[in-house]
Amino acid sequence: MKTISIYVEGGGDGPGSNHNKRELRQGFDFLFREQKQAAQAKRLGWHLMPCGGRQRTYDAFCRDMKHAEDQGLLILLVDAEHPIAPETKGADDLNAQVRAQHLTQRDGWDLSEVDPKQIHLMVQCMEAWIVADPDALGGHYRKGFQANSLPRRQNLEDEPKPDVYAKLKKATEKTQKGAYAKIKHASKLLALIDPKMVAARCPRFRTFTSWLDEEIRKT
Repeated sequence: MKTISIYVEGGGDGPGSNHNKRELRQGFDFLFREQKQAAQAKRLGWHLMPCGGRQRTYDAFCRDMKHAEDQGLLILLVDAEHPIAPETKGADDLNAQVRAQHLTQRDGWDLSEVDPKQIHLMVQCMEAWIVADPDALGGHYRKGFQANSLPRRQNLEDEPKPDVYAKLKKATEKTQKGAYAKIKHASKLLALIDPKMVAARCPRFRTFTSWLDEEIRKT
């Protein structure tokens, strides 16, 4: 393996999407800074690529998988969108198969030629990662921010996607920056949140980063 390439959902597909994708890349790069630094220390290439909508992300991933031997380690990272069964402790292979099956059933994607361990999910959406660190959000939005409006459950992957959005909007709507808007705010917030806080409340974030740590370590 000479390169790690992460195909991530986000950034939009319309006018201005190239700028949005650049900013989103910077946000994710900072969120995954420990993994990026570890890869660079091993002289591995690091390419995190926001690809726009989920179908475009899947298409880009599959296109490059055809040349995977030349591309290195390719990873698909998209929203789950819907609830998914909790992970089974100590069953990495099974958990990976569940992730792949979820996308096959929900989106009709053919992932039969892909190692399921290369498929990872933001559950149920990227915003679950963002709300995992209320202190970081408070530092960004400041006056008028209502931390008590954020989801309170420990496992944020159990929080329905509409509720994540609604509670994040309520927590931020009275701030000077205005209510949370994905294109406007997500990139900055990804660069501020503490990965340890996200790992503590989003099990599949921890699964992804731990797996990636190991892949880099054994290179």
